[in-house]
Amino acid sequence: MSETNRLKWLRVALVAFGLIFLVGLFLLGLVWPSGWSWHTGYSDYYLMIVGVYATLGLFLIAAARDPLANRSLIQFTIWSSVVHGLIMTFQSFAPGSHGHLMGDVPALFLVAVVLGALMPRNGKRLPLPVTP
Repeated sequence: MSETNRLKWLRVALVAFGLIFLVGLFLLGLVWPSGWSWHTGYSDYYLMIVGVYATLGLFLIAAARDPLANRSLIQFTIWSSVVHGLIMTFQSFAPGSHGHLMGDVPALFLVAVVLGALMPRNGKRLPLPVTP
């Protein structure tokens, strides 16, 4: 895939995942709680995680305007999805949590794989922050 096409599809993926993070997670938790919500009934935790992901969704949508200028946000999304998915994979083996192995766990890995595959391959590394 050419860099131009890769960048075009990366923009599409950023907007799509941004919208899913912004509103989709909340709705999925209502429709399929055993695959997306870790608690039954009202949960402060669920609202907190939905709020964090909604905020990330807004930033991913904004990053779609210039993905190259927002590579660190995209890398954060990739790696935090991998870590979150790995932790949740192990937690999904608890009694009553197996639905997550077909819900949010593969969704997190999908986000990481798609964004990772679409990141530009120009070989430039991100600069490290300068510390005083």
